[in-house]
Amino acid sequence: MASEMTDIVADSVQCPVCFKELSPATINGHLDVCLMNTDSSPSTTAETAPPVKKPRISVEAAPSSPPVNKPVATPSAVFSMFQTSRSKVSPQNGLFFSKQSPAAAVSKGLKRNLPKEADSRLSGAESPNRQTSLPEGPTNGVSSRTLLTIDKPLAELLRPNTLQEYFGQNKVVGQQTLLRSLLDSQEIPSLILWGPPGCGKTTLAHIIASNSKKNGTARFVTLSATNASINDVREVIKQAQNELRLCKRKTILFIDEIHRFNKSQQDTFLPHVECGTITLIGATTENPSFQVNAALLSRCRVLVLEKLSVEAMGLILRRAVAMLEIRVLGQDPANPKDQEQSDGHELKIYIEQKALDTIAYLCDGDARTGLNGLQLAVQAQVGLTRSNTLAQDCSPQEILVKEEHVKEGLQRSHILYDKAGEEHFNCISALHKSMRGSHENASLYWLGRMLEGGEEPLYVARRLVRFASEDVGMADPSALPQAVSAFQACHFIGMPECEVILAQCVVYLARAPKSVEVYNAYANVKACLRNHKGPLPPVPLHLCNAPTRLMKELGYGKGYKYNPGFNGPVEQEYLPEELRGIDFFTWMPSNTSIF
Repeated sequence: MASEMTDIVADSVQCPVCFKELSPATINGHLDVCLMNTDSSPSTTAETAPPVKKPRISVEAAPSSPPVNKPVATPSAVFSMFQTSRSKVSPQNGLFFSKQSPAAAVSKGLKRNLPKEADSRLSGAESPNRQTSLPEGPTNGVSSRTLLTIDKPLAELLRPNTLQEYFGQNKVVGQQTLLRSLLDSQEIPSLILWGPPGCGKTTLAHIIASNSKKNGTARFVTLSATNASINDVREVIKQAQNELRLCKRKTILFIDEIHRFNKSQQDTFLPHVECGTITLIGATTENPSFQVNAALLSRCRVLVLEKLSVEAMGLILRRAVAMLEIRVLGQDPANPKDQEQSDGHELKIYIEQKALDTIAYLCDGDARTGLNGLQLAVQAQVGLTRSNTLAQDCSPQEILVKEEHVKEGLQRSHILYDKAGEEHFNCISALHKSMRGSHENASLYWLGRMLEGGEEPLYVARRLVRFASEDVGMADPSALPQAVSAFQACHFIGMPECEVILAQCVVYLARAPKSVEVYNAYANVKACLRNHKGPLPPVPLHLCNAPTRLMKELGYGKGYKYNPGFNGPVEQEYLPEELRGIDFFTWMPSNTSIF
């Protein structure tokens, strides 16, 4: 009998909610069903079937006036332990309404595929003005009329769920890449996603999460380093340890803006990433070499995501307008505008292809900026058209979003520049090298990139002063006074008036003849001093000053020839004896024979 009980314990796991004995292979699916059931009765769903979550909003028909003394069904005591947030519910017309909006309830309760009956009932119960989660395919897209009631950015609403909808990063997740094969096999390593804003770092993490949830191989937890504390991280790690021990399921922890954690906070992840308790995915816009702990960096694979190209932005925008049922003017031969028949109530929104191209160019490879700019332009035109038609007591039929509407929403090109980050050093390096190469147009461009991105003009002016001596030098000695004058002028008047002063100085330095003779000679002097073996040679006595009698008696200044007292050149040594005859303008540090 004891051996039989041992076999049962070894081959089964007890559900912590309903206390049923289940096999380890089916415990994960059963937990998903059991935790979502608010009834105290055991779940009747087959354990071998895929897990199905029930909606939190009931749409069953109910009496209009429920009995007063009949208590409302509440979650069981066991289920209440797993609730992270409780909200009061009250019966009203057969539906349970909580403090959260219906859209939030639907989006939280329907994370997995619903049965077709429940899905159809939900869509029928929703009011046209209520917000619902957007579908995945463009054929069943949300009507463009709901754009005015959407309270989330369009970039968040249209975030892709599959790699087929993920554009612009073929070098990282293309068909033949290592990461793609790992994702297909559900072998996800710890990753650091590094790239500019809006290139798809968070989206890639969510795609990994979606694949993991569908396959049931891992749970996915998201934290942001901007508002999460180390206690939050420790709590997630503790849950991950329990999940791995009880359910044999891994935990993927996504940390957005991981560079916001300091080095000591990042050390918290080290032992758990090392032993495999969690799979860490960090997203950062800063160079991981400087912002991420070296020990943590060695345990993760760094993926460099590039700025999205104009072609990739075009695909993203076309997907967006298709899902929002916005037709591109002149690009839909099956349903041309002049042949479209209106039902008198349908609001049709068109957009020019030139407007989409303008967004693709002006967003500077930032998909978030491009999609939100599209949303802003459409919302503005819809609101303006409706306000005009209300005054005329008629319903709007068609709305056309033009290029000027998009430009008005974006105002100017979205410039990627961080005064304290890597782009700051990249741009100043490009400016310096362009002036050194006497390319005045490139010099002006990089100067504009920095100033329009918000760079401090005095920082640029200081770099120009340095350039005047380092790269122009004795070829044009007036370059240094020019740069100093530009610095003083910028200090006097500030931005934006000083931008033309900096531009004048940049062009002058770019056109000036170049000479690094002084720069190289002084670099040779420093190399000579640093590489000297033994104590440095003393100053020759005839070059020393002799302000006292004792110093004169010791030979200080003896034999010095006062140059103005001679009519011609004076033969006199000025270097120490070990360095006599050296020429720092031609000497190279490799010539060590002088030591």
